[in-house]
Amino acid sequence: MKLSFFVRDLVLKHTFTIAHQSRDVQDTIIVKLEDGDFYGLGETTTNPFYGMTAENICSKLEESRSIVENGNWSSPEELWEMGKGVFKDNPFAQCALDLAAWDIFTKKKGKKLYEYLGLDPQNIPLTNFTIGIDSLEKMVAKMKEVDWPLYKIKLGTGNDLEIIRELRKHTNSKFRIDANCAWTAQQAIAYSEELARLGVEFMEQPLAKDDLEGMKEVFKYSKLPVMADESCIVESDVKKCHGLFHGINVKLVKAGGITPALSMIREAKSLGMKTMVGCMTESSIGITAIAHIAPLLDYVDMDGAMLLAEDIAKGVVITPDSVTFPAGNGIGAELD
Repeated sequence: MKLSFFVRDLVLKHTFTIAHQSRDVQDTIIVKLEDGDFYGLGETTTNPFYGMTAENICSKLEESRSIVENGNWSSPEELWEMGKGVFKDNPFAQCALDLAAWDIFTKKKGKKLYEYLGLDPQNIPLTNFTIGIDSLEKMVAKMKEVDWPLYKIKLGTGNDLEIIRELRKHTNSKFRIDANCAWTAQQAIAYSEELARLGVEFMEQPLAKDDLEGMKEVFKYSKLPVMADESCIVESDVKKCHGLFHGINVKLVKAGGITPALSMIREAKSLGMKTMVGCMTESSIGITAIAHIAPLLDYVDMDGAMLLAEDIAKGVVITPDSVTFPAGNGIGAELD
């Protein structure tokens, strides 16, 4: 088994702004595992909010080399467990390796990943298309540029309700909103009634991730369901979110890959919570991995590659009517 990895720049179509950051270019790290005639690809993005840089991600991948290349693992789950010590402070790096491991593992099995997991690709929820924070004119223009039945609107400004009121004038599409920790409990509760009237499906992470007392109030009084994102990073967070959120949004890069994400989804379902997987503006490598597990989900946010000016890979093709997987086995995405 041979491990290699490299950094690439993903240039975005538009400046992407959320409550705590803006970016025009997204760094991404591609991992490749090679074993004889087989290879697997994985991906993770950098993220300054979580302290994840190209340097520390690549450093951790290099540190894992002996574990990966000694070949003493027979499944992605086994490799993930073996790497826990190395990656305990860097789940982003572990995600890229985990995706590559699933890709090569299922290629060797002669199956697509969703086939190996026993999932039906006809049961994939429609992904939302994300509109980042911008001037009202530019947010409207972005919606008109990509006519989509379901938009996620990033909020966390001083005029959040005005944004949704204005956007609603230009489309009948369903909305989701994501405040990325920007609101107080009082704001979330007060906003929820009008947001519900304006055709919003749910609110994602309205409060700071540690504001558990505030979330108790929001969960009790909100007119909309609330989904955890920043409050639900790893498997131990799922139970903590029960009774505070109606569902969880799992991000593969933050959780450490598909392996822990599957466990988080199972636990959330056992608690009667809704499940969602989100993206971090990955290329089609990371997005295609999400698509393979999407039949497990109530909601999915896998529009990352659609936000790029130019994708560095080919993989799943997403339209409002269908999700078409690449022809190959495994995850199946390929670098251009």
